[in-house]
Amino acid sequence: MTVSLFDQFSSSTYLGVPLLALALTLPWIFFPSPSLRWWKNRMLALQSWFINRFTQQILMPLSLGGHKWALILTSLMIFLITLNMLGLLPYTFTPTTQLSLNLAFAFPLWLATVLIGMRNQPTVALGHLLPEGTPTLLIPILIIIETISLFIRPLALGVRLTANLTAGHLLMQLTSTAAFTMLSLMPPVAVLTGVLLLLLTLLEIAVAMIQAYVFVLLLSLYLQENV
Repeated sequence: MTVSLFDQFSSSTYLGVPLLALALTLPWIFFPSPSLRWWKNRMLALQSWFINRFTQQILMPLSLGGHKWALILTSLMIFLITLNMLGLLPYTFTPTTQLSLNLAFAFPLWLATVLIGMRNQPTVALGHLLPEGTPTLLIPILIIIETISLFIRPLALGVRLTANLTAGHLLMQLTSTAAFTMLSLMPPVAVLTGVLLLLLTLLEIAVAMIQAYVFVLLLSLYLQENV
């Protein structure tokens, strides 16, 4: 039972080609490219409105130096939302349930924010490791604690996204299996379980969008500390 539950999170291959690479490539096809002929297209207008609103929300707390990251953060947000939403479809694979992939997103961007802080304002960046007014005896301990918390940030970003999506997928699979099993034994209970599954699906859609937003929001906060 355990193997069958977690089989959905394993990246399979088809004709020697890993489907993970295919799942990472396909989302870009679903977004139309801007064109003068599509100036009044509703889909393109909705896409542009969403991107503009999200960019405004992300750049609001950032200084002018952080606005250079607008393209990276917005593209990452749209990419993560698309991957999370496509993973809710039947017989699909969700790449963002892989911790290695999420760490590949989180670690380079986190490291870039740290390096920017070290280059632009090294005193302030290093000052985060030691709060002002710390007693002399606690200075070595606090430096070690703050350094560990600094290096845990990319791990926390990846684990948070992986854990939330994995838990939701497992819960949906368990609920759907229970509904299918009880359909012939207790039809009324199976119907109630199906309603619960529908509510869980709506919840997972919200979680897929919120977790992508939280991932990018935390990256922008890390950037704000170092810009």
